[in-house]
Amino acid sequence: MTLPRVSIVMPVHNAGAVLQETVKSVLDQSFGDYELIMVEDNSSDESLELMQRLSASDERIRVLVNNSEHGAAHARNLGIKAARGRYLAYLDADDIWQKDKLLKTLRFMRKHEASFVFTAYEFGNEKAEGTGKIVHVPRMLDYSHALTRTVIFTSTVMLDLKKLGKKKVLMPDVPSEDTASWWKILRSGVIAYGLDEDLVIYRRAGRSLSSNKIVAVKRIWDLYRKQEHLSIPLSVCCMIGWAWRATVRRI
Repeated sequence: MTLPRVSIVMPVHNAGAVLQETVKSVLDQSFGDYELIMVEDNSSDESLELMQRLSASDERIRVLVNNSEHGAAHARNLGIKAARGRYLAYLDADDIWQKDKLLKTLRFMRKHEASFVFTAYEFGNEKAEGTGKIVHVPRMLDYSHALTRTVIFTSTVMLDLKKLGKKKVLMPDVPSEDTASWWKILRSGVIAYGLDEDLVIYRRAGRSLSSNKIVAVKRIWDLYRKQEHLSIPLSVCCMIGWAWRATVRRI
């Protein structure tokens, strides 16, 4: 059996209403040498049935079932362990890829001989329609600069498993596990390369995000102190930079 070049890992929890549209954005990719690993995470809707139908329609789609709800980190780690491709890409079950996302990311990764690539993305409404608000990304990002900005969006990331190894990319089982994962990789000396092209739509509900702000601040603070073991003064400095950039990104 020929191994796929890219393994796409997608955790799925109660995403039945949007899952088919997301998967279609994968099937419509101009680059087709991939496997899509969907990890069902104890959904109470029709997600599993829909996943099974989609898998039966295309041999590149695989379904894994997580029998207890451990959340996105655990689900993604199950997918990572099962991945057969050299390159790993993440896609959340409610986001949308532009048709050249995989092709352009791979070309950019090879051009820069990078092991970690992320791209720009666009905020979308609840229907995944672009709002015109694009989050641009820096050309390169190292660990110290990443601490003050959460510009790396999960559904834009591609990693080279041959260079990094699966152990390094497994996600910590903590709140904001994606950010914790990027910091863990970058802390080892890896440089992330940013492709400043809008290739992903980040679907957001129309409701205000104000209710989530306190939770987000606490999560980032806990990452600084408990995961990265930063001093209080350094954590405060990083938090100020993070809060400023997070606010600007949403204006």
